[in-house]
Amino acid sequence: MAGGLKNIAKPAPKPGAKARPDKPEVVEILYNRKLRHDFAVIDSWECGLALMGSEVKALRTKDVQWSDSHARIDHDGQVWLYNLHIGEWRYAAAYGHKPQRARALLLNRSEIDKITGKLKGKGLTLIPERLLFRRGWAKLVLCLCQHKDKEDQRADLIKRAQQRDVARELSRREKAR
Repeated sequence: MAGGLKNIAKPAPKPGAKARPDKPEVVEILYNRKLRHDFAVIDSWECGLALMGSEVKALRTKDVQWSDSHARIDHDGQVWLYNLHIGEWRYAAAYGHKPQRARALLLNRSEIDKITGKLKGKGLTLIPERLLFRRGWAKLVLCLCQHKDKEDQRADLIKRAQQRDVARELSRREKAR
């Protein structure tokens, strides 16, 4: 009798259960390309966003822009994101959101205290770098930045061009072998 147990099939899936394709853990929505060009990044944190349902739907359609978007810490110790434009979701009708309202950022108290301590330095700003979904939750990578001078920007461009030339020469030598 024990030999007959080898041919038993796996149990059938439960009714209504669908085979889910593997979803990516992180889906990037928006990346701030000008940040690394205009600012020197000192530190960064990943934080959650307090959003309305229509805002999440609009984010999934990637209807979002951040021109002059920045974050500030108010007197209560809450971090707020300003000038992030999330377009209106067309099916929300009367229950929609204001496209450019201030949004609360979700950070631990210890992280907020670290940011507050570092912000006391002169000329430092909180600027968003990336907007993404991690396991279905909307997240924002917030960077503590200092504005670069024109000379620093030019030096970075020259350094990148030199690195590109070195990489090109190395790949050409590899192909010659």
